[in-house]
Amino acid sequence: MPRLKILFVCAMNKQRSVTAERLYRNDSRLEVRSAGVRTNANRRVSERDLRWADVVFVMEREHKLWNTTRFEGLKLPRIDVLEIPDEFEVMDPALLEMLRLMLDPEIEHLIECGPIGFGDE
Repeated sequence: MPRLKILFVCAMNKQRSVTAERLYRNDSRLEVRSAGVRTNANRRVSERDLRWADVVFVMEREHKLWNTTRFEGLKLPRIDVLEIPDEFEVMDPALLEMLRLMLDPEIEHLIECGPIGFGDE
């Protein structure tokens, strides 16, 4: 069975998206990556990332807007906004709890029902 490919995106790829990637990287049902939208991000979102992903979880609305604008014309995967503010350090227990509460049910649903195109390989 194919694994669900998730891209986590924040501004700089230093705290929020890195935390989400670390949180889910050992889940055997998933393949995960993280990236940032800013020019000086540790790892910047690329067209390759978006072609790879089944679903993208962005931390803020502006990150979704950035992706849809920058990659206009590209068939984008589903992009969901988590609305997690940039006020956490990497692996902050409060951030971990927030991510689990938001993402665990969503990931379960996506694995069960699948995003559009998931499992079509």
